[in-house]
Amino acid sequence: MGNFDDYFYLGKVIKPHGYQGRVSVFLDTDDPDAYLTTPVIYIDFDSALVPYFVKDMNLLNNKAVITFQDVDTQEQAEKLLKRDMYLPLSQLPELKGNKFYFHEIIGMKLVDKQFGLVGTISEILEYSTQAIIQTFHKEKEVLIPISDDIILDVDRVNHIVHVDLPDGLLEVYLTE
Repeated sequence: MGNFDDYFYLGKVIKPHGYQGRVSVFLDTDDPDAYLTTPVIYIDFDSALVPYFVKDMNLLNNKAVITFQDVDTQEQAEKLLKRDMYLPLSQLPELKGNKFYFHEIIGMKLVDKQFGLVGTISEILEYSTQAIIQTFHKEKEVLIPISDDIILDVDRVNHIVHVDLPDGLLEVYLTE
């Protein structure tokens, strides 16, 4: 896969829709409506993102039928099949409160209600069961599960993630 750091995965082209070059796509998002007016979708061709201009998009749940400019035949549409679609990170809808995208909290300070400053968020580790915040307190790694019970607020203005860590969690990492 190419270096798509400034892009996020939107979905995949599933199949042609009719014979005029339209395609059915799966949108991997909780809010497909947020992307209805997207002017350009980037399609992955062997690790190169190629821009396709959207002429028309209609939603049906998490699927959409898209008409791209200059894709007028079934043959042209078939070249897009099974390919991944991306958008620039700048097009992600803004989240509020304690909801966040993993990329946006990296580099923020992590502050516990009782303990105070734990450290700066260095990475988000994604496991099949749970995503984990990685931070370091005085050079000791601290891993914190991402959960609504733990994350109280994301202060985007001051770059602070406020947490209420379960009793004993920090001690596990900080005691010799």
